[in-house]
Amino acid sequence: MAESGELARGECVSGGQAARSRVAKRGDFRVPPPDDTVPAPKPGGMGYRFVKRSFDIVFSAAVCAVLALPVAVLCLLVVLDSPGSPFFRQERIGLNGKKIRIWKIRTMVTDAHTNPERYMTPEQLEQWEREQKVDDDPRITRIGRLLRNTSLDELPQFLNVLTGDLSVIGPRPVTIEETYEFGNARDEFLSVKPGITGWWQVTERNNATWENGDRQMLELFYVRHASLALDLRIFVRTFKAMGSGQ
Repeated sequence: MAESGELARGECVSGGQAARSRVAKRGDFRVPPPDDTVPAPKPGGMGYRFVKRSFDIVFSAAVCAVLALPVAVLCLLVVLDSPGSPFFRQERIGLNGKKIRIWKIRTMVTDAHTNPERYMTPEQLEQWEREQKVDDDPRITRIGRLLRNTSLDELPQFLNVLTGDLSVIGPRPVTIEETYEFGNARDEFLSVKPGITGWWQVTERNNATWENGDRQMLELFYVRHASLALDLRIFVRTFKAMGSGQ
């Protein structure tokens, strides 16, 4: 396993200080070349990919079996709080640019995506269109806020892991428009299967945005250093982040 100091250094590199000043709009991002002088986990090979897929199948099957009833209860609470389907499917881009549809428990009002202007101020709408997230989003329901704070809304995505569209750990699934935020590193980003949790989510999630370039650098750090050591670190940190409501 990589030393914690190496991973901490990776966070610093992912911060992309140089990227902050030059990333202003979608497509402008230019990733610095890999720096072999920076200590970081060595990327895994064929054996790593085999172990990773085996873990994905076994772990996801266990989660689906154990949490089937709790998820059913959560779905009932969602419907009671906000009428409509308890599930929500989002189109995202997977490995090598393949279009996928990921499952989530609905956390917003039913017309959140079709009529966002009904609930948001112009400033919030602008932030949503760029980042796909808004601070204190007014469209989130009462139960939805609890689900998001604990990441329970993402439990159905383990079905996507079983089908092979997602991995448990990997870059955040993004929209087709968001893939262009990676600029000249778009193909490199798409070379790795997206995951339910990842390096961006467990490090600087609230502060790293497309606009300042930090989001791209964190995701690309994982793409370039994906390994059992890094995956284990992310797996442990995920539970800490869930406990803290991030």
